[in-house]
Amino acid sequence: MPGPKSLIHPGWILGLGVAAVSLGAIFARLAEAPALLIAACRSTIAAAALGAVVVLWRRHELAKLDRHTWLTLAFAGALLALHFATWISSLDKTTVASSLVLVNTAPFWVALAAPRLTGDVVTLRMAIGIGIGLLGSIVIGAGDFQAEGEAFWGDVLALIGGIAAAGYVLAGRRLRRTLSLPVYGALCYGIAGVMLWGAMLVAGTPVTGLLPSQWGWIVLVGLVPQLIGHSSYNWALGYVAAPLVSLSLIGEPIVASLLAWWIFDERPSLAVAIGGAAILAGIVVSAWPTPEEP
Repeated sequence: MPGPKSLIHPGWILGLGVAAVSLGAIFARLAEAPALLIAACRSTIAAAALGAVVVLWRRHELAKLDRHTWLTLAFAGALLALHFATWISSLDKTTVASSLVLVNTAPFWVALAAPRLTGDVVTLRMAIGIGIGLLGSIVIGAGDFQAEGEAFWGDVLALIGGIAAAGYVLAGRRLRRTLSLPVYGALCYGIAGVMLWGAMLVAGTPVTGLLPSQWGWIVLVGLVPQLIGHSSYNWALGYVAAPLVSLSLIGEPIVASLLAWWIFDERPSLAVAIGGAAILAGIVVSAWPTPEEP
């Protein structure tokens, strides 16, 4: 089901989203803080920023929200909370490359579910592009996957995070057809934040004892990959199909793997170069408009 037209080409906003989200794994690793704390702060900071916009300019939308919309928002927020909790936890157990490859299997799950849940049509060209991109992701992580020990559980957590991300994208596609970006983002991120703070209380996660530099990295996680990155994706969901938005997510391993090489000395192999080229090719194949498309 096509969305409304935008004055800005969604590809530019998705590119901004990829660049910003790619910093999430780097900032989270640099913070060296409990995963749940990073996830909770990430959602809360972004929700507060967008909440200020809602209070100033979009309050009228809140009165129009019906029960079904609130339930869908709660579902989207819960999936976002699960995505963050599992994915950020995986970064402590496996490499950045493996974690990002598995969490970015989201396009596969979105492509399977989108026709039924959101009415988006997965064209043959888009399916080919998703397939190429997923093959590239597999190539990047193939030499890094572990079959036992902590790395295995890190891979499992990242895969769960990818499935949760797919559900979050699909829910966002439905909600963004009627909700503005500030309202959707503030409420979805806020719900996720509340759930993550609750999980912290249950788990007994400490919130004290961190250095100012650690808090600085946590704040950056909330402002850059969440407020700018995720909000760019959520903006695009109002204009283009969910499978295409989810496909753009798999550009993240390329940027993040290069950054991990530079910062953490996690040197990318030849597989990263080959897989990265395949991911870019998949994005181009799926996103490049045909003469009949705008």
